[in-house]
Amino acid sequence: MDLALDGDAALVTASSSGLGKASAAALAREGADVMLCSRSEDRLDAAAEDVRSDAAGDVLTVPTDITDPDDVEAVVDATVDEFGRLDHVVTSAGGVPSGPFLDTSDRDWYDAYDLLVMSVVRTLDAAHEHLVDGGGTVTCVTSTSVSEPLEGLVLSNAVRRGVVGLAKTVAREWAPEVRANVVQPGAHETPRIEELVDASVARGEYDSYEEGLAAWSDDIPLGRVGDPAEFGDVVAFLASDRASFVNGVSLPVDGGRLRG
Repeated sequence: MDLALDGDAALVTASSSGLGKASAAALAREGADVMLCSRSEDRLDAAAEDVRSDAAGDVLTVPTDITDPDDVEAVVDATVDEFGRLDHVVTSAGGVPSGPFLDTSDRDWYDAYDLLVMSVVRTLDAAHEHLVDGGGTVTCVTSTSVSEPLEGLVLSNAVRRGVVGLAKTVAREWAPEVRANVVQPGAHETPRIEELVDASVARGEYDSYEEGLAAWSDDIPLGRVGDPAEFGDVVAFLASDRASFVNGVSLPVDGGRLRG
């Protein structure tokens, strides 16, 4: 399916690894010019090299701390300066610390809110005029924890829901010029899951990486974890005119694990 993204410009935050990188790669494969950003310049350069290997559009990078308002404004400006436009924003962010409620400090709550919610607020605020001008899209990457709390992840369970409320509000306030949607990833074979599986093998919980990875799929009806590229394809679809009547949706991409 041709998603007709040739010549469009996209900004994907926290895109040096994992599902942010997969989203950027999918948009670039479909012909969009894509700006990647993350804190680590070395990881960002490596990610951009990977994305360029299969890209039909231009791929550029700007080191960015998405918790720094000046950095956020700068990367939006750089995207417009380099590509001449900004049609699609995909917001992603790294994970927040795990732990139960009683082990979570006030500082943890404020830091999680800054990373997961305020980074999106600032990015959308800076991008708004450009998105409205060209008729654009917003796609916010969250987690299935916004629909079904996950054990030991109180910060993700509670704070990420703010992004859903924000996106659904923007979907009404900025329509019809801009569409805004949320994607809720379940388990995908990202570097983070690879690290967790390797650690479980090292602890002797599993005999091999394959056995440890298979355990992640125990409650997934499709019987496996996702490939990040599959997730990226969903993000690219939502950015395209093929999804032109999809607005204000919070879409699980989890192989059917969620029951609600």
